[in-house]
Amino acid sequence: MTGINLYPVPQIPSSSLPKYSLVIPIYNEESNIRELYRRLNRISEQLDGVIEIIFVDDGSRDRSLQLIRDLHKIDSRVCYLSFARNFGHQIAVTAGLNFVRGQAIIVLDGDLQDPPELIPDLIDEWEAGYDLVYAQRSKRRRENPVKRLFAYLFYRLLKCLAEVEIPLDTGDFCLMDREVVNVLNAIPERNRYLRGLRAWVGFSQTKITFERHPRFAGDVKYTFGKSFSLAIDGLVSFSKIPLRLATYLGLLAAFIALIMACLVLYWRIVAPASPLTGFATILIAIFFLGAVQLVSIGILGEYIGRIYEEVKGRPLYILSEMAGFEKSLAPESETTSETTQIQPDS
Repeated sequence: MTGINLYPVPQIPSSSLPKYSLVIPIYNEESNIRELYRRLNRISEQLDGVIEIIFVDDGSRDRSLQLIRDLHKIDSRVCYLSFARNFGHQIAVTAGLNFVRGQAIIVLDGDLQDPPELIPDLIDEWEAGYDLVYAQRSKRRRENPVKRLFAYLFYRLLKCLAEVEIPLDTGDFCLMDREVVNVLNAIPERNRYLRGLRAWVGFSQTKITFERHPRFAGDVKYTFGKSFSLAIDGLVSFSKIPLRLATYLGLLAAFIALIMACLVLYWRIVAPASPLTGFATILIAIFFLGAVQLVSIGILGEYIGRIYEEVKGRPLYILSEMAGFEKSLAPESETTSETTQIQPDS
């Protein structure tokens, strides 16, 4: 992948590599970073290996990057990547996966809607032999009813249309084995719908269920428009049925036109004064055919647009800053929890 070639991770002896890597995309989350770190630091004490925490700053405009820099200074386990501009959530996760060094990789959002306290449960399933453990939402607390309905319908539509079985009601919160991440990093696809890609690669998978919490603080970053765009990416990336839909609509329009032609001919001969043969009927037919054509062109445009993005060959992301990946995270050099305690913002 282009990102890997542009920014190679420094080589460190395998004995000094972390066991667990946490990938956390960040976009304007200054009100959540301290609390997120505090909870992750507390959970790390329960784990049986060294961790690295990779924050991926997706072009934040607030103090998020500065807070991450401060954490890196006091805790060598904290690494970070900073984009030159906002490239999007899925690309931020992809960049984090390009740089992970652990054997078990956990992806979670920075707004604390994915509770860090579930990480030990994910690890338990991984240690039981599963290569991929995803967190499935059983309930969404205090979320917009319209957004809940949209998400409910989208996941079930995607399940029906996708060529692979994508689990219902799952986000990016998951644990992946190193082998799974290596495969994902080798996939050259640019419009990356990671929830679908991780299902596509296969391997042994299982789930744990959880109730999705409301944001700890701050404003919602994934607006309806962004969610809709991600939904389109998922449908187009994992299904050719929309293309077939254009064909089906064309056949349906042709079939209806044939019937209407027969009816109009009949009315002209048998009932020439019938109002159904007038100007209104012609307008309805024109509008219907125009709608079919526009929908078909739109569907073709979505697929052609993705071909255009693929052939340009631009890097997936541009980094303006990175730190922490050149350091060894051997247990003897790990910062103790007593020196890294940070209180949440008041």
